[in-house]
Amino acid sequence: MTWAAFWELIATLNGRATQASCRCLADELSRRSVPDIIGFAERHAEALYRLDQEKFGMLPVADMTGRTGEPFPQSGDGFLYARCAVVAAGQAEWEGVFFDVGKFAPYTATECLGEWLLYVPDQAYELATGKKWDRSTRYCFESYSNRDGWPNLEG
Repeated sequence: MTWAAFWELIATLNGRATQASCRCLADELSRRSVPDIIGFAERHAEALYRLDQEKFGMLPVADMTGRTGEPFPQSGDGFLYARCAVVAAGQAEWEGVFFDVGKFAPYTATECLGEWLLYVPDQAYELATGKKWDRSTRYCFESYSNRDGWPNLEG
């Protein structure tokens, strides 16, 4: 799947990865070929992987503070869901955060999390084939997997 086709499908979310919008996207994707579903999964994983960078992951959660008012750090899952929310916002927003880290910050807010987008390829595959998909993609989208994006990460 081309990047243009991927972003065209993402645009059907209207900027937000809600349960309902992601179900509609999965339905739309399931009407395409299995290679298209796999291609979508690959582009999605790569988009998330590219956002897996220290400069985004070290931003505090936008709408939370600790007991004494200190910034509240993102969890690994929260950071993954924030990256999903950026992808769901569309190509222009996704590209824009790379040039302005501050544009990523609002997506760390708890109401912006885009977890539902993670399930779209699996749901589409199951709808298309009737089988569960134990998939892997070229890029790992889990938080902290992009070693180039986390030069100070030990381990």
